[in-house]
Order: sequence, then C-alpha cells, then structure tokens
Amino acid sequence: MNKERTKILVVDDEEIVRESLSGWLREDGYRVDVANDGPSALEKVKTDRWSILLVDLKMPGMDGLQVLEEVRRLQPESAVVIMTAYATVNTAVTAIKLGATDYLVKPFDPEEMSLMIQKIVAQQALIRETTLLRKVIKREYKFRDLVSKSPAMQAIFKLARAAAHSQSTVLVLGESGTGKEVLARAIHQESDRGDKPFVAVSCAALPDSLLESELFGHEKGAFTGAVARRKGTFEAADGGTLFLDEIGDISPKLQLDLLRVLEDRRFARVGGTEVVTVDVRIIAATNRDLEKEVREGRFREDLYYRLNVIPIRLVPLRERREDIPLLVEALIERLAVEQDRKIDGVSAEAMAELVSHDWNGNIRELRNVLERAIVVTTSTTLQAADLGLARPGAELDKVGPLSLEEVERRHIANMLKHTDGNVSQTARLLGIDRVTLYNKMRKYDIKRPNHEETHATGDR
Repeated sequence: MNKERTKILVVDDEEIVRESLSGWLREDGYRVDVANDGPSALEKVKTDRWSILLVDLKMPGMDGLQVLEEVRRLQPESAVVIMTAYATVNTAVTAIKLGATDYLVKPFDPEEMSLMIQKIVAQQALIRETTLLRKVIKREYKFRDLVSKSPAMQAIFKLARAAAHSQSTVLVLGESGTGKEVLARAIHQESDRGDKPFVAVSCAALPDSLLESELFGHEKGAFTGAVARRKGTFEAADGGTLFLDEIGDISPKLQLDLLRVLEDRRFARVGGTEVVTVDVRIIAATNRDLEKEVREGRFREDLYYRLNVIPIRLVPLRERREDIPLLVEALIERLAVEQDRKIDGVSAEAMAELVSHDWNGNIRELRNVLERAIVVTTSTTLQAADLGLARPGAELDKVGPLSLEEVERRHIANMLKHTDGNVSQTARLLGIDRVTLYNKMRKYDIKRPNHEETHATGDR
C-alpha cells in the first residue's frame, strides 16, 4: 500500500503521547489524526475509513478494549494495536481474543513501532491482493470449490450447473483424484437441496455385507453385533443428496438392490420388513469404464442406464496443465491454514516442475505433494527441492527397472517413515483410506517405524 493512502488514528488521553506518536508516523509518510478519548475516536471511525488505530488501553470513561470491540463492529477490516504501560499476559491475550492485531508496551521504541506498522501495512496489502484474486477466480474460473480456466472444464461447470437445477441422477466419471466428490458436493450446493444433507459413501471401502447395512440400515438382531436399529445412509440423506462413490465396485446383489431403490425410492432395512420411503437425489461416481463392465457382464445394464441420466466426465490434470498455477494457488492457501504455516507461493523453478509433471494421481496427488512441501520447507516460498518429485529416470538410473509393486512398496514405506509411523497422516498424504493402507502394509510386510507390530486400534 502507498504510505500516503495509509490512514492511522492515534487514540490516547495523554497529549504528549498523541503528539510524539503522530509526529513519528508523519515522518514515516503516513496520514495521521488523533483522538483524546474513546467516544471521540468512534465518531471519527463512523465518518472515515482507517487502516490502523493505535489505541491506549487505560483511558477514562471508555477504555481501549471497549474501543476495540466497537471498531471491530464498525470497521472490521481496520487493524487495531493496543498500547499499554500495564503489559500483562492476560491483557495481551484478552486484546488478541477481541480482535487486536498486536500490542505495544509504553515507553515505545520508535524503530520497533515503525517496523510493526510496516508489517501491518504489508499484511493489509496482501489481503487486498488475495481478495482481488479470489474475486477474479470466483467470477471467471470457479464453480464452488472447483477451479479451472480450461475450456473443457468450463463446459463441465456449465453442464453441472444445469444438472444441479434438476432432480436427475448424475453419473460422474473420471480417473482417481480428479475431484469427483468435490463436483458432487458442488452440484448439491447449487441445487434446491443445498441446505439439506449431503451424504457420501465409498462403495469400495466396505465388504458387501457391511455396505448393505451402511446403505439401507438394519434392525436390531439382524446379524451378530446388531444390538439396536440403525438407519442407513439413504435415510440419513433424506431430502438431500446421496453420493455413491466407486459405484462400479458393488456386487451383483447390491446392484439389484440399488436398482430397486432407484426405481421407487423404497426399501426395507436389513433384517426388517417395514418399508422405508425416502426423497433422495443420487449422484454416483466411478473411475471404471462402466460401458465395458456392462459388455463383459460385471455391471447390470439396467442399473447403468438408470445411473447414466446425466453423465459428466472429468478431465485429468495432465490434459489441462493451464489449470495447475490456479490450483496451486488455491491449494496452498488452504493447506497453509491447515498446517498453520505462512506460505507466500512457489518459486519459478518449482512451478515449472509442477506444470511439467504428469500427475497420474491428478488433483489429489498435487494436493499431497504440496502438503508434503509445506511440512518440510524451511522457507515461506516453496522450492523445487521441497516438492520431492522424482525426475524421469532417476530411480531407474540408481537401481535398474522396478516392478509396479516394488515402486508402491517403497513409496508407502518412505511415507510411513516421513510421518514417523502415523497411519492416519500417511493415508491422507497418499490419498487413500486407512483400511486400504493397512491392507497394503500387510501385503508388502511393511512395519510402522518404531513399532513392533501394526494394529488398527493402535493408530495415532
């Protein structure tokens, strides 16, 4: 921000403090005004916009914390710095909880104060720049949480918006990691069911018997362990949307059960006879070629046509590389908050590597790479070395050709080592669920670092 555009209000009941502070700030090039008490300051806040307010804590009548609360209500974008000669931990904590940007302890060091103001001004400029970018992205390239400027994806966004305003079943097709569930959520949120439940079920994550109970619920005593009636996801999604992920993995029996429910929205819980009626919009997804599955007899043709009312096929990331900078920007912003790290972006070299990578795991893989980079980096700008992307041929040069299983085994072992054996975090970084990870660990006889045995109940 241009210093001449930064307006600072100094609020203090001591004239010498007002004069000295305003003098220092004017010498630094800022526009400054003063107020000798809380009510006078709030009158100025009501009639003008202020970038920063320096507010004394102890003032007669209305103290600094009361002024702070009012300023947060009247001008929430303004930064408020509390000034006090009575610095205590409790005072600082209270001020920050109420929304203060920082606090200064009297007597002031002019250089320290100048540095604080410069930092606040830089932060405000960054917030404005980010807000402007978000507006541009939201206006031109965004459909809810999906970001793309690819013409193919823009056509998908248009189709998805049209689908959202219907009650028709949607079938989302695409490779793993392309964002099928994100698109399903966006369709739900855009629809007139947006304020109702969105319930997601992974059809490949559960055995057949458990999936049936998960979908339709069960009655008490229906099977061993069924100690009480339990509603299934169809009932949980009543009035809203049920997202059936990996629909191509369900068994022939469940295909028939699902077909019947799709036809009349009625079913009975496992072990029961009571007919349950639901109003549910179905969105299904798969990375399988369902037409091929139908031709080869593994998927019911009638169910396929019942699901394939509005098909939407997501484009893999390698076919829309122009979207990678946009996605990197959006993902870093979200991940930096999750990891509580200040990350300004990526270096030019790192971005070149990201754009040129093939991304067989699509957006999920990109997210995992960026999450790892944010965890390991020692800078506020992600470098190419932080990404951990293997250069083509590097592994082969070292050890010769590897089988696909050996590559997977090594990668899982390395990720477990990176997370110090934390299975939940490793599964998240790999983009799979914990059950799948445990199965692969057993398959490859991989032990968690610093653990003699692997137990699902012992995960942390």
